[in-house]
Amino acid sequence: MAPLPGKLNPCMPYWIRDQEGRLVRIETPRAIELEIILEVMENQPEDQHSQHGQGNDPNLYRSMRDRMHPPRMSAPSCIIPPTEQLIIRPHIVPLLPTFHGMESENPYAHIKEFEDVCNTFQEGGTAIELMRLKLFPFTLKDKAKIWLNSLRPRSIRTWTELQADFLKKFFPTHRTNGLKRQISNFSARENEKFYECWERYMEAINACPHHDFDTWLLVGYFYDGMSSSMKQILETMCGGDFMSKNPEEAMDFLSYVSEVSRGWDEPTNKEIGKRPVQQMSKGGMYNLSEDMEMKAKVAAMARKIEEMELRKSSRSPSYFRTSTTSQSLLHMSVV
Repeated sequence: MAPLPGKLNPCMPYWIRDQEGRLVRIETPRAIELEIILEVMENQPEDQHSQHGQGNDPNLYRSMRDRMHPPRMSAPSCIIPPTEQLIIRPHIVPLLPTFHGMESENPYAHIKEFEDVCNTFQEGGTAIELMRLKLFPFTLKDKAKIWLNSLRPRSIRTWTELQADFLKKFFPTHRTNGLKRQISNFSARENEKFYECWERYMEAINACPHHDFDTWLLVGYFYDGMSSSMKQILETMCGGDFMSKNPEEAMDFLSYVSEVSRGWDEPTNKEIGKRPVQQMSKGGMYNLSEDMEMKAKVAAMARKIEEMELRKSSRSPSYFRTSTTSQSLLHMSVV
């Protein structure tokens, strides 16, 4: 006997007879859906934060101690590892210079010293750029090392990029401007010797190799900063035509005068003040006055210049003029 369709419960199964008269259970779609939901709920695991529900996987449960003391995690390096193979000898690392990121340190001097070491130990077939990229992190300490580790991971590919970021960080614009002012406003100190003044000027130039000053400007800054006595010596030694030289010749001549003046060893007023006052000797003979002593030194100076020029195998016209000037200095010293 067939059931009435209008009175069927959509959630409950019902029975019908087949052609042979046997009872057959008919499942409704709603009943099948409910069975699936119940099966899913029965198979759902316990709370993953519960220790009893962790099963055999220890990572599903972390205690408070584990969360307060997390495992060590290292940040990836800012340098992309090159694909080429490079063998670093152990004896090279101790010879590398160090840079701590202090204001008193010069980043350009550090890079130059570092490149000199790399060039010395470069082996055949080894790319020098790859060697510098690998070794440079070993030279950084303290603040400089912290800066390197703070860079964005895998952001540096070449030695040129690493060098540019390093100089941008530790040689900022205000430092460049300060060193450029030291060059443009250079002046000789009181009682400073010529070669001391020139060496101090060259130190200021080397401290800022990116100054962008032309050679004629560098010569002009030094000439304007010289004392009047230095200018007299310079003009006398070049026959009064220093400004007639081209910029390169002028720089070379200033270096030459600095080298020659090293042998003059003219005492400063401070050194003269420490000397005992020369009194009249017991025999009634006076010692040489300071004026005569200075003339004697100028004469000795002129003789040294002539001796240096005679040793040169080839003479340029500028050296011939210097020889003539030396004779005039000798003549002035005996007047």
